[in-house]
Amino acid sequence: MYKSEKFWDKSANGYDKEEMKDREVRIKILQKIKGYLKKEDNVLDYGCATGILANEIASNVDKVYGIDISSEMIRIAQDKANELQIQNVDYSHTTIFDMNYKSGNFDMILAVYMLHLLEDLPKALERIHELLKPGGVFISVTPCLGKRSFVGIALSLVSKIGLIPKLKTYTVSELENSIKDTGFEIFETECLHRRGRQHFIAVRKN
Repeated sequence: MYKSEKFWDKSANGYDKEEMKDREVRIKILQKIKGYLKKEDNVLDYGCATGILANEIASNVDKVYGIDISSEMIRIAQDKANELQIQNVDYSHTTIFDMNYKSGNFDMILAVYMLHLLEDLPKALERIHELLKPGGVFISVTPCLGKRSFVGIALSLVSKIGLIPKLKTYTVSELENSIKDTGFEIFETECLHRRGRQHFIAVRKN
């Protein structure tokens, strides 16, 4: 079991309710993502949780693959897809380093509220770059709290004592530089929620 899997398993049943507290932000994220989708796309939703995004975009693309380290999140996502009779979403309890996913498999990869939770961001970004087709799009939404902000300091302390999974308090420039260092071209950035410093970043693999 991954270190944080137990936490996310316990959080799964209340995840949708908690996430939809910022309903306006969630709707905006969905609208922005849909603006880049094409009907023939294969999409990977990295850290798909309960399938909030994957199930919503399924009708806009050819295939969606949702992956998460929490088996309980995946169970809920699959149950929702079954209830909605969505046939073109494939949910898996796995990581982005699963070798079943081959180089150049995907037209788009999503990482929504994911990058700040990764232990090795450069390694994950390299894998994302590898999995995308040339010209493929990577979209992330990340709280960029910074190490010196009150919220950033508080969350870092809480994560260090194990109450929540470990997280990184990136600044926007730190995150953008890491993404660019991987070889991506950034073509859109936007702060979606100033208080939470939630930053939308869309990039392309050249």
